[in-house]
Amino acid sequence: MYEYQKTDRFFAQIADGIKELGARELSELGAGAISPEYSGIHFSADKETLYRINYATRLASKILAPLISFNCRSTDRLYKTAKQINWADFISVEKTLAVFGNVSNSQINNSHYASLCLKDAIVDSFRELTGKRPDIDPKNPDVWLNLYIRKDKAIISLDTSGGSLHRRGYRKDALAAPMQETVAAAIIRYAEWNGSVPLYDPMCGSGTLLCEALMHYCRIPSGIYRKHFGFECLPDYDKSVWTAVKKELDRQIRKLPDGLISGSDLSPKAVEISKINTRSLQYGDKTGLEVLDFRESQGLKNGVIITNPPYGIRMGKKEELELLYKSLGDFLKKKCTGSTAYIYFGEREFIKKLGLRATWKKPLKTGGLDGRLVKYELF
Repeated sequence: MYEYQKTDRFFAQIADGIKELGARELSELGAGAISPEYSGIHFSADKETLYRINYATRLASKILAPLISFNCRSTDRLYKTAKQINWADFISVEKTLAVFGNVSNSQINNSHYASLCLKDAIVDSFRELTGKRPDIDPKNPDVWLNLYIRKDKAIISLDTSGGSLHRRGYRKDALAAPMQETVAAAIIRYAEWNGSVPLYDPMCGSGTLLCEALMHYCRIPSGIYRKHFGFECLPDYDKSVWTAVKKELDRQIRKLPDGLISGSDLSPKAVEISKINTRSLQYGDKTGLEVLDFRESQGLKNGVIITNPPYGIRMGKKEELELLYKSLGDFLKKKCTGSTAYIYFGEREFIKKLGLRATWKKPLKTGGLDGRLVKYELF
């Protein structure tokens, strides 16, 4: 038996800034014994719950099933231990595989080399048994394996997601530096928006926030467009349980009312991309989108405004950006009374340029930026 089968314990990779939200989401999806840890969250789940989490989580990027854990101070030990696993339980010679490694505070100090050792052990064990070997495909393999070594303790896991879950499948096109889907989902969740009032993004860019708001309201599972999940490679995979879980969640999908979600952007190209992305989702054609400078907009009273304004030197001159943020503050103050705004600042120095008093600020990292999500109540 493999470790996950003995313990029913799994590991969700979740970004540090949204771990608290992630723990709550895992609990809602049926996980038990939730225990936050460095770089993610340990939890317990039966098959049904494991499949449901993979299909519906909006915040986790991967769900790992530990196969074996052992003390490991050398690549020789790694190779010999990994070679003893019966890899035919997970993969055949006709399939492809990839190994993703992460090493820290250990005698083995090179993640890439550690991954190569594990890959060699798998390939060599097949070659000795069958004379053939599975191929490596680092981009789109049939089986994703994860190697994690910290403080000389190694864990070899199968990625039950089959690649990062932030790739929802709706993003057909993007502008420079689009927001990651899991971060956008976290912002929607922090906003506690439930569809009782309209939601508007005045600088919608590629439309990621709008897409995540739509999926959230309509209860569209985040994995609805995934053709394959890694848990299908587990030796105890139960297709009938997976079919039932999928049906149950798909039945909960509901329509998007007209006028509930809308966005605009100064850039015609951004609006065009937003239309392509939102319309690749069910009910996405009900999302209102227009080319409009928010300074010319009528605003939104008694609603929710969520936006990720441009930031960074590559986005424009600093003086221009400072003026943009000041204009955004004026827009919110004058044209959005009775609303609540959630603004993501990729660079914190712009928070004071808005000229509004914040209700709260939350750290939220994305794309290497230590940003802040700030809530404003507009009276």
